[in-house]
Amino acid sequence: MSRLFAWLGGALFTLSLAYCAWWYIVPLGNPAPAGGWPAAGADAALLTLFALHHSLFARGWMKVRVVRLVPAELERSVYVWIASALLVLVVALWRRVGGTLYQSTGPAAIAHAALQLFGVWLITRAVAGIDPLELAGIRRQPTCGELQTAGPYGWVRHPLYLGWVIAVFGTAHMTGDRLAFASMTTAYLMIAVPWEERSLVKSFGEDYRRYQKRVRWRIVPYVF
Repeated sequence: MSRLFAWLGGALFTLSLAYCAWWYIVPLGNPAPAGGWPAAGADAALLTLFALHHSLFARGWMKVRVVRLVPAELERSVYVWIASALLVLVVALWRRVGGTLYQSTGPAAIAHAALQLFGVWLITRAVAGIDPLELAGIRRQPTCGELQTAGPYGWVRHPLYLGWVIAVFGTAHMTGDRLAFASMTTAYLMIAVPWEERSLVKSFGEDYRRYQKRVRWRIVPYVF
């Protein structure tokens, strides 16, 4: 039953990511009546719930409490189940902000598409060293793995987040909903990074401190 639970969680994880990608590309790119600040506030509350789950479950004390309730090998799977369900909830309950900021055409639209593809490529390069089964909660990783410092990790300390920022802001058609989603998720990443890096220092010690000195920028080169 544990293996079934883990595999079903991995399937939900994959489907939730695909659902979110489709939602960003299709529904959020379509015109919608303006919902204004009330809609944006409700959406921010949804994303805050999603973000709080990620932040809390990343803390060591929370993991200790979780393994008191479930077998240790299912700790990651429980995290994946909840995260996937919350992502589906964000998409399903999102209130449309409406409006359009800009819509590029011709060569400009091609440039935007190339920029987004670069963002997606950067995400894939950043997670290339991660076991996809471990990421989906199917296989337990008993150790914290190796400290990644090569490739895009030599540009910024969190290239996955940089890829995300490029992908969500690089669209040729920036609607109010896409801007709200991109801005809120990026704000969460910026807030979460210091907490994440404290955990990395605990895991890798002086190796990570030296890496911080060598690679100065966290997400965006010369900005943050």
